[in-house]
Amino acid sequence: MKLLVYILNNPELLDETLEVFVEMGVRGATVIDSVGMGHILTQDVPIFAGLQLLLPNSKPGNKTILTLVDDNQVDIIVKEIERISGSDIDDPGTGIIFVLPVEQVYGLAQSNLE
Repeated sequence: MKLLVYILNNPELLDETLEVFVEMGVRGATVIDSVGMGHILTQDVPIFAGLQLLLPNSKPGNKTILTLVDDNQVDIIVKEIERISGSDIDDPGTGIIFVLPVEQVYGLAQSNLE
């Protein structure tokens, strides 16, 4: 099992992303409103205000999605995320995905994970 973390730079794609997760059998996810460091620096630290010009795809906020998935779902989910966003995940401004191994889960019925 893996923890898939997706920082979605375009919040307008959230509903479609979650719909695809459900279609793929993902049984739950946590969605967190988040803000990148670049946005904070350009808004709150005057010396970095010019940095905004170097970040043309920067949005004021994004969504961070955390979900548990089976090992064999990771590559398929990444491809679906790329399809929804219309670009390769490595393209600037698309978002960030990282995956971590999960050894133990507490607080969820085992049937929710199988």
